[in-house]
Amino acid sequence: MAIQEKIMQKDKVQFKEPGKYKVVMYNDDFTPMDFVVTILIEVFHKSEEEAIQIMFHIHNGVKEVIGEYAYDIARTKVAICTDRARTAGYPFLVKMEH
Repeated sequence: MAIQEKIMQKDKVQFKEPGKYKVVMYNDDFTPMDFVVTILIEVFHKSEEEAIQIMFHIHNGVKEVIGEYAYDIARTKVAICTDRARTAGYPFLVKMEH
């Protein structure tokens, strides 16, 4: 009977879904708008219209949340954006926030 109770207790284990991380883009005075739109389309799979709207939100404000992703996906998207920006010579800033 004691073994059966232990087995039943193990069945009650619940797993918590991993937290989501926000990917945030920041405005700067040097990165071209076309570059930001291209990143939004190619990395974040936004439509051209949506990418342009987001780019203007970033341009007119300080920052914009682009999406929420699992940790590994968010980290990868930030790394891709940063690598492309540095390769092109832009100081474009993209970060993860929890």
